[in-house]
Amino acid sequence: MSATARGATAKKTVSELNLILLGPPGAGKGTQAERLQDDFHLPYIATGDILRSAVREGTQLGRQAKEYMDKGELMPDEVIVGVVLERIASDEARDGFLLDGFPRTAEQGRALDSALVDVGRRLTAALLIDVPDDEVVRRLSGRRVSVKSGRVYHVEFDPPKHEGRCDVDGSRLVQREDDKPETVRHRLEVYHRMTEPLIKHYEDKGILRRFDGARSATEVHDHIRATIATLRLEDEL
Repeated sequence: MSATARGATAKKTVSELNLILLGPPGAGKGTQAERLQDDFHLPYIATGDILRSAVREGTQLGRQAKEYMDKGELMPDEVIVGVVLERIASDEARDGFLLDGFPRTAEQGRALDSALVDVGRRLTAALLIDVPDDEVVRRLSGRRVSVKSGRVYHVEFDPPKHEGRCDVDGSRLVQREDDKPETVRHRLEVYHRMTEPLIKHYEDKGILRRFDGARSATEVHDHIRATIATLRLEDEL
C-alpha cells in the first residue's frame, strides 16, 4: 500500500467526537462549550434550543413536542431523543457533536445510548465539570443584572464601579429570583437527585471524565483539551 493510501486509510479511522457536557448550574458549561466549538468545530446541541427549532420548523417530532409544550406537560424521553437524533443525523454533526441539557437522568441516558446504537454511533465521553455546592452558590448568588440593559455583574468577580448601579446606563442592579441563595440550593438539590445516577451510569460505562470546575476557565479548558487528545489517540491505536 502506498504512503498516500495509508494516509487516507488512517484519516478514515479517526472516529467522530461525540461529547456530552454535564455539571451543576454555574459550573461554566457554556464557557467550555464555546471553547470546544472553536477547538473542534462541533455543533453545539442544546436541547432547549433544538426543541424550539423543531417546533418552528414544524417537523413531525417538532409537532409532537409542541403538543406537550402547549399542554404544559413533561415531554416523554422518546420525543426528546427523537429531536436530538434529528439534529445528530444532520451533515453538520457528521463528525461529532457537543450535547448539553440532555440527558438529565440515568433513564434518559440509557434511552440515548440505545438510540445511538440503532444508528451506528456511540458516545466518546461524558465531560463532568464538577463544582462544590458552596462555590456554585457563591458564583450564582453574587450575580446582579441591570434592569435596563440586562448587563450582568458579579459582586466579587466583576463588580460595578458604583455599588448597585450599571456602569453603562446608571440603572439599578437587581438579583434575579433564580440567583437567590435559597433558590440556587434548591436547584442544586434537584440536580443532585436527578443527575447523580446518570453520572454513575457513565462511570460504569467507562466514559465519564471529571474536571475540577473550581479552577479557572482556562485551566478547565486545557484539561478538557488534553483529555480529548488522549481519547482520540487511544481510539486510533
